[in-house]
Amino acid sequence: MSAVGIREVAAQSQVSPGTVSNFLNHPDKVAPETAARIRAAIAALGYVGNSAARQLRIGASTTIAHLALEVGTPGFADFAQGVEERASEIGYSVLIANSGGSTAREASYLDLFESQRVRGILLSAVGAHTDRVVRLAERGIPTVAVGRRADTATCSSVSIDDEEGGRLAVEHLLQIGCRRIMVIGGPFDIETIADRLEGAQQAVSAVSGAEIEIVEVGARSITAGRAAGEMLRSRPAEDRPDGVFAVNDLLAVGILHALTEEGSVRVPEDVALVGYGDIEFAADAVIPLTSIRRQSDMFGRTALDLLHQEIAQGPGGRHHRVAFHPELVVRQSTVGRTGEQPGVSNR
Repeated sequence: MSAVGIREVAAQSQVSPGTVSNFLNHPDKVAPETAARIRAAIAALGYVGNSAARQLRIGASTTIAHLALEVGTPGFADFAQGVEERASEIGYSVLIANSGGSTAREASYLDLFESQRVRGILLSAVGAHTDRVVRLAERGIPTVAVGRRADTATCSSVSIDDEEGGRLAVEHLLQIGCRRIMVIGGPFDIETIADRLEGAQQAVSAVSGAEIEIVEVGARSITAGRAAGEMLRSRPAEDRPDGVFAVNDLLAVGILHALTEEGSVRVPEDVALVGYGDIEFAADAVIPLTSIRRQSDMFGRTALDLLHQEIAQGPGGRHHRVAFHPELVVRQSTVGRTGEQPGVSNR
């Protein structure tokens, strides 16, 4: 048993022991204000749950936690496969949780992982959680930030250079003659999406006469893409962009379907289209989709290797930042404007 128990936490946070127990097992079912008081009490008292104490008696946990931002995307599936394959080779099991982009759920899951004393955490997060990451490391639970550039004074990180990816996408549209560029995506307060937009803006600003329009959507899904495509199709031809960059392939596929289903807008002759992610069916779309490719399988394996290194070196070790470079994969959704041949480019 830990020196501090549930009753002490309950007294400190002015709730019942049952409420503390409910918070530890089902944090999403506790009111945010109550959860915040319990979380503060746990931090102040240094409480460690019984299951973690049992793990400490029998030896270190072999469970890695992965707190994901969105588990429903094709890119996540590739990443998770890489993580699980590498974890199995090293001897870890992987527990996956989905925050759905909610900072409150992120905090609740981090509470749960800490109470269970997982061996380490792969963190794809909306919030920075810098103080929390430092505290976890002090308690022997290292964290690797996934998909965002973390301060190496805090933890290691693995990411895609999304700014470069956005720039590659829009530079390609500009190189094939597009001058009215539209970027469709969101939410733009997510670092990876903001970086893709920043890269797109850099590319447009470098070309005289080019202009950019930004359309923010609430979801990066085929349905949201179809709605955006229908909006584009309803515009007069002179008001439409001649090049569209969608911040992921699901959006791009929805846009493509909406633009082409009535034959009124030709892709790429009227509107050239670039996606992001190069998911499995991008090449099999009704018009094969030009996209930005990420090395998702190596991305996952590298994240696990970084975490394993953090575990092995213990607190006070050196942190590393790894950034993968994306590639432009050219297909028919853009090549028809110039006759350029499909292929892969790092331009």
